[in-house]
Amino acid sequence: MYVVLGASGNTGHVVANNLLARGQKVRVVGRNAAHLQPLTAKGAEAFIADVTDANSLAKAFQQADSAYVMIPPDITNTNPLSYSNRVSDAIASAVQNAGTKNVVALSSIGAEQASGTGPVVGLHNLEQKLNQINGVNVLNLRAGYFMENTLPQVNAIRQMGSVAGPLRPDLKVPMIARRDIGNVAADNLLHPATRGKQTRELLGQSDLTYTDVATIIGKAIGRPDLGYVQVPDDQFRSVLVQMGMSEQVARLLLEMTAALNSGKMRALEPRTPQNSTPTSFETFVAEIFVPAYQHQAAA
Repeated sequence: MYVVLGASGNTGHVVANNLLARGQKVRVVGRNAAHLQPLTAKGAEAFIADVTDANSLAKAFQQADSAYVMIPPDITNTNPLSYSNRVSDAIASAVQNAGTKNVVALSSIGAEQASGTGPVVGLHNLEQKLNQINGVNVLNLRAGYFMENTLPQVNAIRQMGSVAGPLRPDLKVPMIARRDIGNVAADNLLHPATRGKQTRELLGQSDLTYTDVATIIGKAIGRPDLGYVQVPDDQFRSVLVQMGMSEQVARLLLEMTAALNSGKMRALEPRTPQNSTPTSFETFVAEIFVPAYQHQAAA
């Protein structure tokens, strides 16, 4: 039995679909039964649980040999690090009580740091708690910067005529498509090679600056002069709050971008075929960004 947390989310649904396509028995865990319906239609067993509820999660993990675990985002939470700590406590307790043998955990570059990296501190704590459980094989997947984080640029381009954000225009960051993370996680659940506790970085196909991002998007949407503007933190924080985030989540995200800008938060591994993934940013833009941009134009 495989348990998949965040199964209706961006990486979890990829993991679950991969496992179901290979005829595996899968229990998908989420907050909303309707969101899990596409997976139950393919044969998954749905389990509705609050990921901060240790008792509920313990039941979800019963008879689970292997699990994909992650901390589902809660962008409106007014105490986000407390939330992530409650989730990681519940996950670690469920894994230990169920006797789960193999765990793949979604983490992030920078998770080796105990402070100063915004929401990634919650992933540091998740790694630490899982690594302290005896008798379970744990693979912590430290992913790079999600390509999907560029989707709000659809609005920025419409409103400002440029790509905009808080990162330095010359800062190269490893960018990865979330589907690639899900595929790697599923492969490691199906063919567990991890013994003990291991960490693996996933760095996408290449490192890109936001200037590169603007150039690639501009070419794809017919605006070859599209540029990137670095905006002040206060301005960006206001934008995040307008998008529906709590003030506390917005401040944590700015702490993370500051850690990226300063080099405190960065990939530790040199790029190799093992930590690189296939989806290029150009492919992501063609398949996901451009349709989103065109949809908003039509609306």
